[in-house]
Formats: sequence, structure tokens, C-alpha cells
Amino acid sequence: MRRRSLLAAPLPLLMLSKLGPWRAVSALAAEMEENAPAPEFPGDYIGQGIAMHGAPKYGPGFTHFDYTDPAAPKGGEVRQAAIGTFDSLNAFILRGVTADAVGYLFDTLMVSSSDEAFSEYGLVAETVEVPSDRAWAIFALRPEARFQDGSPLDADDVIWTFDTLKTKGHPFYRAYYRFVARAEKLGAHRVRFVFSGGDNRELPLILGQLPVLSRKYYATHDFAKTTLTPPLGSGPYRIVKVDPGRSLVLERDVGYWAKDLPVNKGRYNFGRMRIDYYRDENVALEAFKAGDYDFRDENTAKFWATGYDCPALRKGLIKKVEIPNQVPQGMQAYAFNTRRAIFKDPRVRRALGYAFNFEWTNKALFYGQYTRTESYFSNSELASSGLPSAAELAILEPLRGQIPPELFTETYRAPKTDGTGNIRANLVKGFKLLEAAGWRVKDERLVDADGNPFAFEFLLDQPAFERVTLPFVKNLQRLGIDARVRTVDTSQYKNRIDNFDFDVTVAVFPQSLSPGNEQADFWGSAAADQPGSRNVIGIKDAAIDKLVPLIVSAPDREQLVARVHALDRVLLWHFYVIPQWHLGYYRVAYWDKFGRPKLAPKYDLGFDDWWIDPAKAKALAAKEPGA
Repeated sequence: MRRRSLLAAPLPLLMLSKLGPWRAVSALAAEMEENAPAPEFPGDYIGQGIAMHGAPKYGPGFTHFDYTDPAAPKGGEVRQAAIGTFDSLNAFILRGVTADAVGYLFDTLMVSSSDEAFSEYGLVAETVEVPSDRAWAIFALRPEARFQDGSPLDADDVIWTFDTLKTKGHPFYRAYYRFVARAEKLGAHRVRFVFSGGDNRELPLILGQLPVLSRKYYATHDFAKTTLTPPLGSGPYRIVKVDPGRSLVLERDVGYWAKDLPVNKGRYNFGRMRIDYYRDENVALEAFKAGDYDFRDENTAKFWATGYDCPALRKGLIKKVEIPNQVPQGMQAYAFNTRRAIFKDPRVRRALGYAFNFEWTNKALFYGQYTRTESYFSNSELASSGLPSAAELAILEPLRGQIPPELFTETYRAPKTDGTGNIRANLVKGFKLLEAAGWRVKDERLVDADGNPFAFEFLLDQPAFERVTLPFVKNLQRLGIDARVRTVDTSQYKNRIDNFDFDVTVAVFPQSLSPGNEQADFWGSAAADQPGSRNVIGIKDAAIDKLVPLIVSAPDREQLVARVHALDRVLLWHFYVIPQWHLGYYRVAYWDKFGRPKLAPKYDLGFDDWWIDPAKAKALAAKEPGA
């Protein structure tokens, strides 16, 4: 199964670009440039798009992304499911459990494409302008940009949003914008962000993903509080009905100001979206087969292998497909809380990894569907392998003595078994490491020098993970370790993770093809003591703190890859986690009412590009869904 994580960023991960040499502006921007005096802050680059390295794929005059169909029909209703609950529609603060799909309400300055490593194109901003030294970025806003109540979206809203997120928003934003010194108004539709120095090539694109909130709306609504009142947005959908903790209904805004922009052509086709919440995955699956909702992105191998056999599938009313992708899978793992004394020694953390039998788990529980994860950047070119290359050694050698020495001479491999369930040889290896760390067996219990038992708890929020973790617990008990499993509800789980109140949990560290500033929030010392940060492990390591800025400042793709490989090796050899597994494809089931573009995006499922096919929907409605 794949973990649905609370550790993902509140908004999509943001990356940065080495700017290409081309200069591109829309007709409006070109006319303004021709007739206007020289700008106060002339930049070396101005364009409607910006790429991580080199030039963006889509140049001036592009009409739509290749993976969308601009002729897709609009309308119809799609029903989806979520697991857990929600008590807030405020996605920008630490408090509360935010409902799914709130992001559809808010437009950003720019938007990413899903068939490039990382490029952004203008949405609220028509163009972005930067100097060669990346000391600032200017966004020229579209004068036609509007909030859903018809009020204009202007520079004051952008500046207010930035200042508010940085001072009152989720800790993620404070960490992510920490190198942005200030925002300046250069005109009603022109904003300049000034950076605080250093070679941080990612910052223009980080600002491109800034969601724009209404300054006027929040003058009468408390930004810092949870709320179940749908907030004012500027995006393609509005929230029209809320049943707290149970369901959410969104409707497409037919007057959406940006519906005809190239970045939106062929997207957001559903007229109405309903999301129902289920507390149990088994109940949710049965509801899907009964026709209570339409689309399911499966994350449980057992369900995929055996759970969909029903009359509707056999009659072809339900489609069950596997869609290959090139999406980096990051790291899903049992994550140690190194703030706990028993997990401070890397030998202990490594030892416990020998008690997890992935091969048996994959065979007995997952029907052989998964690949063992052995990188924090799995399923991508960013994953390290073999021994360090010359380019990687140039980065790692200055850190020799501060990083695990094994990474220079050994290839990282997760412990392996024969899949039969016999794990004795691995347990012997694990026990030797525990002995070297000062643990010994007394009265069939593993204890330290003072006689304190080795005891800890796995904190889970999904019952489906119990069947994976309980066999692991039994193997740990054979080492004399008192391991227990506690499964709690979503709200309690989020609160405990936010405050680092756990021993071991199942965590997901998602990655993109362009890692950057977010790595400091994952692994940086400054984030280790910040409640709500994604450094749930509690890493405080001087060498890692040196590697992260190198990734941020990588001048080209080749050096970015080498620097990410170096970081990957250091993280792996510290044994901060016990890696689990990943997939290289989506497992998708849906009632046969959808149309899809002919070309799927490389780096995303692209469900926002699907549509309700009127003919299929009519044919499906004429049949008995549960038959």
C-alpha cells in the first residue's frame, strides 16, 4: 500500500529554475513594453514561462499543454472519496484538519506543467522578470484577474498574502520564504520580490507558486482561525456545500476569469465535484463498487489484487487500469523520531531494519506488486546507486569525517530475505549491532546498561498498515524488544506528528524532479524543533545542513543530480528510516463515464484534465450500477 501522508506540503512542492536565454512576452506585455518608459528595475530575462534549467518547453503563443484536450466538454458531476475527516477549510495554517480539494479555490502567480522536470507558466502573473544575479523577481499581474466575487486581484493582494503567510501561516511557509526579504509594490499590477542574498536559484519559481488571497476578504475574517465557511478564492471552483467531517461539494465557476488562458485550456472540466469522507478503507471500497462514487486511485495492493471482483467490473461498467508514470516516488518508510534517546545511535536504527521482512511482506500481503525503496528519490534519475561518481566525490570529500564513512566504499542496500518468512540470519546481524550499541538480553528482554527495557510504539492513523506492522512487531519481539502498535484517528495523529509526539511512524517524504528549498524543511537543523515542520525525524546534522544549500544553488541539471545523489547517500547511511516500497504506475478504477486526453502527462495522473463523456454517462445511467 501507499501511505496517504499528512506530511506532504500544504501546497505543491516548489522548485527553481536556471533561466533560459529566450525572451518571450504576450501581445499585451509586448505592447506595454514598447510604449512604456524603461522599467525602474530592468531585468535580464522576461517571459511568460520559466524553467528549472534551460528554456521552458512551451514558448510564446502556446495554446494549451500537450496532455490536455482544449475541446473537452464541460459539465457533469464526479464523486470521489477521502479517508478520515476534516474540521477546517483553512489550508494555510497549522491548526485543524483541512478538507481535500480546498486548493481548487485559489489561483497562484504561475502554474507548473506536468510534462517537464520543472517549469512554470503565467496564471495570475502574465510575465516574470529577473536579473542575471537572481537578486529579485518582478511579476506583472494580469489586469483582468478577479476573485470569485468579481473584485479585482492586484498587487496589494499579492503583497498582503506573502506577508501574512510568512508571519501567520503554516510553519512550512515561514521556512520556504525565509530567503525572501520583502515584497514591494511597483504599481497596481506589478510586484517585486527582493531576495536576501546567496545563490538561491529556486526563489523566482517558489514565488511563482504563491497562492493569492483576498486582502479585502480577510479584513473581516480571521486568517489565523480554522473555519468551515468557504473562503473567497479566485480559482476554477467554489465550495457550495459543506457537511463538516462528512462531505464537501464544489461547483465549477462558469465565470472563472482565467478559464481561457493557455494554462487552463482543457482543464477543470467537471461541472460539479463531490467528496465523501469514509473512516474505513474497506467501507470506502465497498461504496465504490456499489456506485456511491466514481473514481478511485488505489493505494492498497490487496484491494487491487482481490477487492474489485464484482458484477459491475465483469460487465465492463467499472474500468480497472494501470497507468505508467515517471513520477519520483520519494521515500515512504518507518521513520524514527531521533529526539527519543533509544533512536539516537545509528547502529540501533540500522539494527531494527534487519527485523523488517520486505520480501515476505510483498509476497504474502502485496501480491508482489511493489519494489523495495532504496533511495529518498526513488523512481527517478535523482536516486543514487552504486558507489559515488567523481562529481559526487567532489562534493562528499570535503565532508569526510562528518558523514558515514561506509558511503565511500559500500553500495547502500536494504536488508533482504528469501521471502519465506525465515528471518533468523538477519536477526543475528541486527542483534550484533544492538550489542555493539550497548544493549543486552536479560530475562528475555533487551535492556541497556542501566537495565531499562528497549520499548517503543508505532503510531499509525490507517488501520490497513496494522497488517504490515504487526508481523514486524513479532520479529522485533524475537530480539527482546517490546514494540507496540497504536492506531489513532486523523485529528489526533496530525496533532501528535505536528508536535513530534511519537516514537516511530509511517512517513512519506515526497519529491519532485527538481529538489530545492523544501529539503531544508525535510532534513534541516532549523526545522527540527519547529512544530509542524516536515523534519519529523528530528535531524540535526551539520553536513546535511551544508548539502542542502548546494542543491538549491545548483547551476545546471548535471550538478543538481550529483548534489542530490550526495545528499541521498548521506541520508541513507544515517539509517534515519526503514525504507518501505514504491510503484512506477497508478492503479486507477473508475465507473465508465469519463473521457481522457490521448496523451497522459509524464509526472502526474492528470485527473483534472479528464471529463464526463455525455454518451458514456448516459449509457451508464441506463444500466443498474450494482448489477
